Amino acid sequence: MKKVLFAIAGLGLFIASCKNNDELSISGKVDNAGDIKKVLLYEADQLVDSAFLNESNEFKFRRLAPQANFYTLVIGEKNYLLVGANGDELEFKANLSDATNAYDIKGSKDAEKIREFNVMSNEFGQINKKIQDEYSSMVNARPNSKDSIYNVLMPKFQDNMKKFSETAFKFVQANKDNLAGFFAAGNIDQTQYEQELIAYAEEVKPKFPDNKAVQSFADRMISIKPVSVGQIAPDFELPDAEGKNHKLSDFRGKYILLDFWASWCAPCREENPNIVKQYEKFKDKGFTVLGVSLDEDKADWLKAIKDDKLNWPHLSELKRWDGKVTLLYKVEGIPASFLLDPQGKIVAKNLRGADLQQFLEKTLK
Repeated sequence: MKKVLFAIAGLGLFIASCKNNDELSISGKVDNAGDIKKVLLYEADQLVDSAFLNESNEFKFRRLAPQANFYTLVIGEKNYLLVGANGDELEFKANLSDATNAYDIKGSKDAEKIREFNVMSNEFGQINKKIQDEYSSMVNARPNSKDSIYNVLMPKFQDNMKKFSETAFKFVQANKDNLAGFFAAGNIDQTQYEQELIAYAEEVKPKFPDNKAVQSFADRMISIKPVSVGQIAPDFELPDAEGKNHKLSDFRGKYILLDFWASWCAPCREENPNIVKQYEKFKDKGFTVLGVSLDEDKADWLKAIKDDKLNWPHLSELKRWDGKVTLLYKVEGIPASFLLDPQGKIVAKNLRGADLQQFLEKTLK
């Protein structure tokens, strides 16, 4: 009898050791699938396969995956991100009635770590939702107090987002050698962690030479290094409204707010009164503004300058997003601003509202 038991145990070890190292296997079970009959599989952002749920709401995929890559299971309206490579046998389970999109995954340490990050991310997301629901409820009860309610709740929202970025970046640092860390890096506020993400990009790029998502992220972050905080702002020369050329370096010796804006940009026009206020307050203390417009129509540009009382130098190529300076400074959205010290070093980016005022009050006492 003992020999039979040993034989069975030996057979089990043999079976366990026979996993296929030449393919990726993803098997799953979906609870409360309802009318959903099919599961879609995306590799990166490309649809690569689909599978029907069987009578037990189970499915299975097999794919060649020489390098670890991101895979997304699309089940109805829900998406679940996985990581897998040849030799991994992923076991997935989800309950579609779970509003938090929670799921279980086994068979890949990277996939398990992404699930871990998603759990953490959902916790911060629930806090944000609670704040948003509280805002809606309070505004419905007191619609005339919308601004004061916003001023009370917005700091709570921002504090939660700050804590999320801090937690996410710690996760990135602990997972620099896997794709879970890269996934977390994509969820961090780039404006607050620009230098850290540039350093991470330089470190992660050679580790995943065949992963398109990693390479695209790394190239993008490395490309903005010349215009990141701590760098000397690249010099340029542009014409003003009269056609006279001016260099950025001509304005050195003061703190300069290099402001990219346009007459057609509503958020830019909303921020202009704040910039006017700070300019008038600090212009005699070593502060100035240099506007670079993304307008195409000169008349619209000049009218906005007059209407908004922007009494500082203005330059433009009148080429919208195709201007050489816009491209040089990697401006992908406006308003966008770079605050330069008297030596031309970039010391802050995208300071608006109270943040700009606080910086100037602290720096130009």
